[in-house]
Amino acid sequence: MGNLIGGLRYKEPSTVEECDSTWEADSESEEQPQGAEEDSGISDSMSPSETAKCAEQMDSFQQFGDTAESSTKMKRSLYAAKDLYKYRHSYPNYKEPRQLNEYRNLRFYLNKIPLVPDGIYVEEILTKWKGDYDKLEHNHTYIQWLFPLREQGLNFYAQELTQDEIKEFQNTREATRRFLLAYTIMLDFFGIKLLDKNGNVSRAPNWQDRFQHLNESQHNYLRITRILKSLGELGFESFKPPLVQLLLQEALVEGTLPNMRHSALEYFVYTVRAPSQRRALLRFAQHHYQPPENFIWGPPKRRRLPGSRGSKTEPAVDWSTSKARSSKQGSPNSPRTEKGELEGREAGEWKTAKLPRSILEGRARVDTEEYIETVPL
Repeated sequence: MGNLIGGLRYKEPSTVEECDSTWEADSESEEQPQGAEEDSGISDSMSPSETAKCAEQMDSFQQFGDTAESSTKMKRSLYAAKDLYKYRHSYPNYKEPRQLNEYRNLRFYLNKIPLVPDGIYVEEILTKWKGDYDKLEHNHTYIQWLFPLREQGLNFYAQELTQDEIKEFQNTREATRRFLLAYTIMLDFFGIKLLDKNGNVSRAPNWQDRFQHLNESQHNYLRITRILKSLGELGFESFKPPLVQLLLQEALVEGTLPNMRHSALEYFVYTVRAPSQRRALLRFAQHHYQPPENFIWGPPKRRRLPGSRGSKTEPAVDWSTSKARSSKQGSPNSPRTEKGELEGREAGEWKTAKLPRSILEGRARVDTEEYIETVPL
């Protein structure tokens, strides 16, 4: 009943600014519950199942535009902003299916049913697919089963998650253990390794070949977006900032993934639910983005009223305490980067000790010792 009443006063956002609460520090709590940024009521928009096909097609079109940044002024994608707004707010208008929930995603991860249409069990994927990069690249039906969402993907045999199934999944140790194994397989496919049970990541030994492939196979950016969303749905929200941070580092500082930089900023950052963590990631990106005048993800400019002293706004970036940059600065989108920038840590590595304080806030501890011990990282 409360949601129905909320729907009467809810207006679906119609602009990028209405979708993006990242910089509204004064009007938004820094500590947000894992399910949503705010109580948004019921949306007038279409349900995830109704918009799925056009959603992934639009994703493909927009995320593939990274390599062709024109000289004209770039604009934020309204489609991307609305899609991620609905995700962060737990799909405000989503109605749970009326039919009996079979918990097919959970049963798949318990190795009781195979993925459809290929008939492959999760245990086979976890034990035989790691390192089989051709299979991981060219098979397009497994990703919706390994990383389920509350929205329909292009594999219409895969079932959407429900709230009840999410709770059951998170409380099933065997399912969460296998989910993390699947995550490490995909990270390895991308050239990344999981360091610990807190979600910290770094370059894998195979990073050079895999980053080159990832930079050239931009459809995998859709997969990364899906993986980030699924991490949040199944209780691993704290795993997202380290992965996004590493990808921003590689795209903007190391120059190993230059084709990814737009997708990382337009999509990956905005899968993170906590505004304070998004702000920290965007400040890092703004510091390294070239040309700086084309950075369009910073805080909106506030107009001052005539005769007013101006509103109190949060500075976009304060790098006064940062380590001095070398006088010989290369392009942040080329492999030439300052060694001092990494402050002695291995290039591409992002550990807890180096994360901004805002990213570390609220990080939940995840009991994955069993997983860490059984997976060669």
